Amino acid sequence: MTQEWQAGRLDSDLDGAGFDTLAVRAGQHRSPEGEHGEALFMTSSYVFRSAADAAARFAGEQPGNVYSRYTNPTVRTFEERIAALEGAEQAVAAASGMGAILAMVMSLCSAGDHVLVSRSVFGSTISLFDKYFKRFGIEVDYPPLADLDAWAAACKPSTKLFIVESPSNPLAELVDIAALAEVAHARGALLAVDNCFCTPVLQQPLRLGADIVIHSATKYIDGQGRCLGGVVAGSAKLMQEVVGFLRTAGPTLSPFNAWLFLKGLETLKVRMQAHCASAQALAEWLEQQPQVTRVHYAGLPSHPQHELAKRQQKGFGAVVSFEVAGGRAAAWAVIDATRMISITTNLGDTKTTIAHPASTSHGRLSPEARAAAGIGDSLIRVAVGLEDLDDIKADLARGLAAL
Repeated sequence: MTQEWQAGRLDSDLDGAGFDTLAVRAGQHRSPEGEHGEALFMTSSYVFRSAADAAARFAGEQPGNVYSRYTNPTVRTFEERIAALEGAEQAVAAASGMGAILAMVMSLCSAGDHVLVSRSVFGSTISLFDKYFKRFGIEVDYPPLADLDAWAAACKPSTKLFIVESPSNPLAELVDIAALAEVAHARGALLAVDNCFCTPVLQQPLRLGADIVIHSATKYIDGQGRCLGGVVAGSAKLMQEVVGFLRTAGPTLSPFNAWLFLKGLETLKVRMQAHCASAQALAEWLEQQPQVTRVHYAGLPSHPQHELAKRQQKGFGAVVSFEVAGGRAAAWAVIDATRMISITTNLGDTKTTIAHPASTSHGRLSPEARAAAGIGDSLIRVAVGLEDLDDIKADLARGLAAL
């Protein structure tokens, strides 16, 4: 926003506003057109009033847009809204969730630094470290997510960053975020939490002591499987490093995708409430099915971290994983016998999805790495959508009947 335009009463006064209001209105700065909905700025560049104006903006002496790889008003609205919902000073958007992780590590770590990454993370995150970051001198180790003593023991004088997913994909394993933050900070390290499965509706890691929160906006923030995006949020000091990387390297978010994410945020809370209610009921139903040997869902009293989930989260999420006897052949038979649920690895969609993690999202990991992460061949992951719960159960019953 340039200094020449002041929206005044056209913008909403959000001082002291609650979560639901921020999800609908935060970050919006109306243009002279007075638009009610968020404007979509589909432009690669911006014009200046004079050569001196251009020079001042490029030098950072005057606020305003320069180029959409640097800033874009629609993307900025999305960033400010996410920051408001997560309780962050600043958020920075990226082209995908993996792009957000790339930007964070490239911005905050250097050759010789040591990073601890939970072994219970998305397979591509492990591949990013093992295949690429290690090439440039970043060391990495993979402690078990919930074992605080293991995290402490794995630290070195060069440890710079802890990275976790909580809940994890696909087993819904948790870590005590506040306790892990204490471990990291006692050793001079930062804690980054991937909050994709909970979203800020169910969990706000920064308020629990984390330094950075990461999202794949592709998932629940969009909510309808339409587009890719990611975001990193934290203190202004840390985020300025991320801004610098994205500005130079270029994996920035499309304005159109940012606009779709803004629309997704407006309904995020009501969607998450519906997702969680159906997932809870489905997990309880799956536990009663004779073909199912184990269900992984933190909302179940049988989950080993059920009490931690109740204390740390406002809900248990929408991802339910379960195991069947018979290994990969049996898991594939269940998946192939469904007729409504979508066979796809994406999640966070209004449409329920089903996947076999060992051969898809975690398929590039070694058998040893999968075993260490608890990803067995008999595991099936269901991301519960917003269809009628009876229809979801009926389709899974059809799948289980194939065994």
